[in-house]
Amino acid sequence: MLGALLLYGTEVRAADLPTALQANTLRAQILPKQYTTISSELPARLEKLPLEEGARFKNGDLLASLDCSLQRAQLEKARAALTAAEKLREVNSKLLQLKSVGELEVVTSSAEAAKARAEVAVMTATVAKCAITAPFSGRIVEWKARPHQFVQSGQALLELLDDSNLEVEFIAPSRWLQQIKTGSPFTLHVDETGQAYSAKIVRIGAKVDAVSQSIKVNGQFMQAVPGLLAGMSGRVVMDLPAAAQ
Repeated sequence: MLGALLLYGTEVRAADLPTALQANTLRAQILPKQYTTISSELPARLEKLPLEEGARFKNGDLLASLDCSLQRAQLEKARAALTAAEKLREVNSKLLQLKSVGELEVVTSSAEAAKARAEVAVMTATVAKCAITAPFSGRIVEWKARPHQFVQSGQALLELLDDSNLEVEFIAPSRWLQQIKTGSPFTLHVDETGQAYSAKIVRIGAKVDAVSQSIKVNGQFMQAVPGLLAGMSGRVVMDLPAAAQ
């Protein structure tokens, strides 16, 4: 901050500014480093959601299952067609040795067998999408659909987050770029807990907002933070030289 600035057309000295501004306090939010929304990849009936909202899960745990009886039947049909195609290919190969069929029949039956194998692979991959597993360890934030509901391909089912690695995000004045850097310490005073937590800057945004003359900054806690939840907010306090305020 310069020695003075204009507020509503009136020049105000830095010493006359409210204490909060002089103390370098900014509003910040606690966010999970990993979070996502799980969607259905198939149009099907949602069979079950085994975990309630707020429940914890581990990487690979079952989060949702779809009723895929039709897809499983199609897979069995594809496997039967593959068995028949493979047998025909084997028979034609033997008959070719006996000069009872031409090479065209062997090539055709081989192509049909390859086509049947591809169909089995497609249906196997489709059936695998009926069981939706966790991409990381974390907690269920919200159900986006309900059991027994028919869901479309791409429809959201669950919102997830990983609360084991929380970050602090805030918007800082771009003039602070002269003073802050990766590793710069700050303190976060969390409203919900009434406590202060030590943190440090781990990322600084790649672009300054020209209108607000601000930049996004992400921080990381320096110690374990039991009791903190994503979505909590508070004040960032950072000691900066007066010239940077």
